[in-house]
Amino acid sequence: MIERIVQLLTGAEFKSSADRPDELQVAVAALLVEAARVNDRIDASKRQVIERLLTSHFGLSPDASVALLTAAEDAVRRSTQLFRFTEIVVRRLAPQDRAKIVEILWQVVYADGRLDPEEDAFLRRIGALIGVADAERVQARRHVLRRVGQIEPA
Repeated sequence: MIERIVQLLTGAEFKSSADRPDELQVAVAALLVEAARVNDRIDASKRQVIERLLTSHFGLSPDASVALLTAAEDAVRRSTQLFRFTEIVVRRLAPQDRAKIVEILWQVVYADGRLDPEEDAFLRRIGALIGVADAERVQARRHVLRRVGQIEPA
């Protein structure tokens, strides 16, 4: 069943489990792609951040991260709604881990050094869909801003 879900999400037929990204990895990567393309395009800085985040968050090689990003982009193109991705995140991750997903989404939207109103609305929406409280979403944003030096530590 899980294999079929991943095939539907990615549009790929994988020959062995070693070649197949996990459904959670595809779902998280798809949300990162959606965050990056809120303004209808993924610029190079956001693409690099997504690749780095996939590598570090999932412990993937750079090549596996690029393959996962490609699979996620395909899944996003084939999907008409975010629910498919957020449902997997809710089902597979504990609440504190979902807050970490919001934090990495903030890293993607801030990759270009600014926050557009559409990006803020997207993060608010995703936070609600995956059960992350507004206070946790704001805390994740502050953590990312501190890391990139845009606000002083509290």
